[in-house]
Amino acid sequence: MNDLATLKSDMEGCSRCSHCKWVPMAQIKSWRFAKICPSVDRYNFHAYSGGGKLIASNSILEGRSEVTDPVMEIVYRCQLCGACQVSCQAYRDDIDLADVLLALRAKCVTEGYVLPEHLLMIESMKKEDNTLGLLKADRGVWAKDLDLIDINTQKVEVLFHAGCRYSYDEDLRSSVRNWVRLFRNAGVDLGAAGPEESCCGGRAFEMGYQGEMKNFAEDMIGRIKASGAKLLVTPCSDCYYTFKYLYPKNGMDAGLRVLHAVEYADLLIKQGRLKLGKCASLRVTYHDPCHLGRRGEIYKMGWNGVNKLHRPVRFKQMGNLGIFDPPRNVIRSIPGLDLVEMERIREYSWCCGAGGGVLEAFPDFADWTARDRIEEARAAGAEAIVTACPWCERVFKDAIAAGGDPMKVYDVIDLITMSWGG
Repeated sequence: MNDLATLKSDMEGCSRCSHCKWVPMAQIKSWRFAKICPSVDRYNFHAYSGGGKLIASNSILEGRSEVTDPVMEIVYRCQLCGACQVSCQAYRDDIDLADVLLALRAKCVTEGYVLPEHLLMIESMKKEDNTLGLLKADRGVWAKDLDLIDINTQKVEVLFHAGCRYSYDEDLRSSVRNWVRLFRNAGVDLGAAGPEESCCGGRAFEMGYQGEMKNFAEDMIGRIKASGAKLLVTPCSDCYYTFKYLYPKNGMDAGLRVLHAVEYADLLIKQGRLKLGKCASLRVTYHDPCHLGRRGEIYKMGWNGVNKLHRPVRFKQMGNLGIFDPPRNVIRSIPGLDLVEMERIREYSWCCGAGGGVLEAFPDFADWTARDRIEEARAAGAEAIVTACPWCERVFKDAIAAGGDPMKVYDVIDLITMSWGG
C-alpha cells in the first residue's frame, strides 16, 4: 500500500496541463464526447480533476492545507475510473495518478472524514461479507439447482466467483446463472463456494478502507488454495480488477490464473468448445467497464526504482493492456449482431458512473454519468448497450428506467443466450 508521502514525486510532477480532463487529442472524434473525467465535467472546478487532487494532496502532505468536509466531498465525488491516469500518461508516463487518489482516500478515512453511506457498506462487509447490506445466508441462492461443485468439500480445477452484485441482484440473476450454463455446456466442471463465498474486498480498498481488503483477501486466498483450483473465473469486472491488480500490488497473490468470464468464453470459442447460433438482428455497442478495461491490466511486479522517469515501459500501468478484444470477439462471433463503436472506447472509455462508492453516496452523480454514456451509445446508432460488468449494467438499467429511454442494456452473456434461442 502507498501512503501520500511515498507518492510525493507524482504530486510534484503534475505540470497543470489539464490533459487529465480530456480524451488525448489524437483520439478525440468530436467536441461533444471529448471529456474523459466525469467528476470535473459534472462539477466544473479544477479541484475535481485528477491534477487538482494531485495539487491538493501535496498541499495536505506539506501542511499548507488540511482535510475538511468540503475537501472530503471533492475526494469522494470521483468514480476512481482511472481515465485521468490514462490521459495523463499519454503525455507524462512518470506519474501514477491513480495511486495518489487511492492514498488520498485512505488519508480521509484515517482522519475520520468518512461518508455514512460508505460506513454502512463497510459494516455490511464486516457483518454479512457483502457490499449490499444483505444476508450472508442468501449469498448462494443464485446457484440453486445448478449442481456446482462445492469447493468447501471437494477439489476443483475451475473456481467460479460470482461477486456481490451478481450474488444478490435478482434482476441480474439470469445472467450469472447463464454464465454457469455456458461453461457447463462447454464441458467445464465448475466449483463455487456457494453461501460461503465472500466479497473480494476491492470496494473497501477503493473507498479508503485499505486494511479491510486484507481480511477478505486472506479468506479468499485461503479458500482458493484449499480448493486446489488452477483457474478462477469471475463475471464481475470489479472482482477481476481486485484479483489481478489490487491483490498482487499489495503482496497478496492468489497463485492461480484469473480470467473474466468473457475472456474464458472467447477462449472456449477459439478452441471450438463453444458454438454460437444466430441472434435476432440487432445493432449494439460495447461499453468497456473501467475495471475490466483500462484498470484491468495485471499488476506489473519487479521494478523497485525511485525515479519513474527511468522506469521501463513494461512496468508502467498505461491502461492499454486491459481486456478490450475478448468481449468484442464474442459479440462478433454471433451472427445477426451489428457491432458499432462509440467515440470513447477501450482505455479512453467514459465511466458508467457506478464506481468508487459514487453509486452508494451520490446516486444523482452516478445517474448523470450513466446518462452521458447512454447518449453516446445513441449517437453511435446503437439500439442496445452491451457490457461485461454487473455494476455497469445496474446503473445503466436504472438510468434508462428513470428516464423512459428506449435503449436496451445487455450483458455479453445475454446475447450469447439469445443466440441459443434463450
